Parts: sequence; C-alpha cells; structure tokens
Amino acid sequence: MSDFSDCFLLIFGQLAVGGLIGLAVPPFTMLERGFYKSTATVFVGCAVLFVAGKTTLVLRAGEANAARLGEIGVWAIFTVAAAVYLTSLWGDARRQRARAYTIALGLGLVALGVSASLRRLGPVLSPATLLYPLAFLTSALVLGAVATGLSLGHWYLIDLGLSIEPLRRLFRYFVIVLLVHLAVLAMTLVTMALGSGPGPAAVATLWREHALLLALRIVLGPLTALGLGYLIHRTLEIPQTMAATGLFYIAILAVMVGELLGRLLLFRTALPL
Repeated sequence: MSDFSDCFLLIFGQLAVGGLIGLAVPPFTMLERGFYKSTATVFVGCAVLFVAGKTTLVLRAGEANAARLGEIGVWAIFTVAAAVYLTSLWGDARRQRARAYTIALGLGLVALGVSASLRRLGPVLSPATLLYPLAFLTSALVLGAVATGLSLGHWYLIDLGLSIEPLRRLFRYFVIVLLVHLAVLAMTLVTMALGSGPGPAAVATLWREHALLLALRIVLGPLTALGLGYLIHRTLEIPQTMAATGLFYIAILAVMVGELLGRLLLFRTALPL
C-alpha cells in the first residue's frame, strides 16, 4: 500500500473524530439543531472519505493483511456510529442521541489509537505506545476545533440573535488544544530522542535531513494559528462575528498547512509530528 498516500489520508479521519469532539464544546441548548446537522454531516463525510480511501489503497496494493483490515474495520464501525448520531439529530429522543454520540466518540478514539499503533516506532512497552496515540489525538482535536469554529461562525449569519458566548467558548477550546498539541509535539521529540530502539535514529534523521521542514511545520502551522487566535480574541471583544469567521478561515488554512507538513514528516521519519 502507498505509505505516502496513507499518511495524508489520515487527516480526514482525524478531522472526523476531532470534529465530533468539537461539537460537544458549544452549549447544545443555545444553538439550533441545524448547526449540528450541517456540521456533523461534514465530519461524517470526512469519515466516509477516509474509509473509502483506505480501502482503495489496500485493494490497489493487494496487501490485505490482518492489521490493515482491522484498521479499516474499526474506522468503518466508527463511521457507521457517527452516521447513526447524525441521523438521531432529526429526532427528539435525547437519550438515544446522547448514547449514539458517546458510542461514536469512543469508537473514534479507538480508531485513532489503532492507526497510531500501526505507525509506532519501538516495542509495545515503550513511550511511543502512549506518545503516538496522544499526538494523533491532539492533532485531531486541533483540526476539529478550528473546523467547528469556522462552521459556528457561519451560523451567526443564519441565527442573527445568537449570543456570542458559544463562539467565545469554542475559540477558547481551540487555543487550549492548540497549546496542548504543541506541548505534545515537543514532548514526543524529546522522549523519542532520549529513548532506546529506533526512536533516536529517527530523531537524528529528522534534525539532519528535515530540520527546515520541521521548522516550517511549527511556524506555518501552530504558531501562525496562535497569532490568528490573538486576532480572533480581539475581534470577539468588539464583538464582530463576521470578522472572527474570516479569521477562522485563515486559521484553518494555517492548521491544515501545519498538519499536511506533519504528515509529510510522518512519512519521511515515522515520527508523529
């Protein structure tokens, strides 16, 4: 299977899981159901694209080993569960909807963990066993936070009387997960460099051959997004939701550039950056 394509395809899966998590941030009682319907549809679509892409890559390569099939299976079950949650948004059964969301969320975390374990450098009893899923998860959280923030910003064009608080809450969540993601990336680099096994060699290759790429991944991605976060904060103080939404547009571009560069580093060094 094409490892290059597989690395970049992972972004769709992470966006699907992180997006579902992001939907829990704004208060459900303050927003109309239409926001959740439209936004969840995008995230379920990303999950469908991810499963379809993974399946296509496996079929083309003819490498249907148990690990790859298991990964696709877990992601497929997550996609079905997310679709069930999406469908529940058209009904009034709150308990069933909450149950469907919780199940989809749990399956999404499992799916991320499975994908991370297939990329792991080192044995099971090593720091990489924790660091890889953590890096995959925080990356998903950032992608989901900025995408949900952009979607919510557009919703203010529909619900003109909506309070500014949901967008402020989602913005704060975006900044927090962005900072956590940066901390996890730094911790991953340090831990892998100081550990045993293939980790130090991978970090040495990173510094020797891809130092500029790593710098671009950090500067054009999280650091630029943080700078835009400051501008969004100032804009929400006015408050001006349309300007904040425009800045979220730029922020999602910065996040996507950073994550794409991170997947390129994953392909070249097998490090979850």
